[in-house]
Amino acid sequence: MKQSWLTALGLTLVAAAAGAADFTAQDLERLKLDTRQKAMPVLPQVVGMATAEVQQRGAAQAIPVCKEKAPQALQRKAEETGWRLSRVSLKTRNPERGRPDAWEARHLAEFNIRSAQGEKPEALEVGEVVTDGQGKQEFRYLRAIPVGPFCVQCHGVGEQVAQDLRASLARDYPHDQALGYSVGQIRGALSVRRPL
Repeated sequence: MKQSWLTALGLTLVAAAAGAADFTAQDLERLKLDTRQKAMPVLPQVVGMATAEVQQRGAAQAIPVCKEKAPQALQRKAEETGWRLSRVSLKTRNPERGRPDAWEARHLAEFNIRSAQGEKPEALEVGEVVTDGQGKQEFRYLRAIPVGPFCVQCHGVGEQVAQDLRASLARDYPHDQALGYSVGQIRGALSVRRPL
């Protein structure tokens, strides 16, 4: 009797330890595709809002789009899906919202290496099943956000960022590190945490 109880306990521990191994490569690809299809549309919405604001009122007046409206759009998508969404970067503009955790930082660094080796930044993504701090499994997804021609107005090098815009950025983001980018570099990533 005692031996069967220990055997059952041992099998339970092995099954719990296997966790993420229960997901096949096909399962992971399906999760990645589904997550991409449902989460990624929020980014063009944000870019569209910022572009319209820049065209109508100028780059300095578009700061509230990235500071307030982008997080609101991510929050709406989070409420719709039940997932946690955020934009993260190794060089944050707003450290309260954009600082990556260890998993995100590792993959952002890998994205930079892969991009330097010739992979297209707009195609860089990763998705994997991990166990969170409470022992629950979740699917984590990260998709690179490359710097486009529009982005350098606020994130570029030297004269690409107008003097009045620099002053506004310094006022709104006193700990800003998100300058000095060129077109094609990786600005950051969209991060998704999806409970399983």
